[in-house]
Amino acid sequence: MSKDTYEPTLHDHEAFLKRAKQRPGFQEAYDALDEAYRIVRELVVARARAELTQEAVAQHMGTTKSAISRLEAGGKHMPSLGTLQRYADAVGCDLRIELVPREG
Repeated sequence: MSKDTYEPTLHDHEAFLKRAKQRPGFQEAYDALDEAYRIVRELVVARARAELTQEAVAQHMGTTKSAISRLEAGGKHMPSLGTLQRYADAVGCDLRIELVPREG
């Protein structure tokens, strides 16, 4: 099997959340990170749809697999617009950023 063949890792996110929400303070912390996690989910979904490995995306972007892993894991720092654009190009997507009026 080629190292560029995509094989998704099984993860039951709903079961994880159900268990995690039982911990004190989890919900507040999770809600505070919602936007960052939404971006991370978008990255991972786009890569999966393109059927690419982290290594293939890294090669296209001129970086390392570990850098892509950190990018897809989220964390303390948000990626720059340039990084998001290069990632979008690597997975065959257009990058769109919207300002949406708040409800209420």
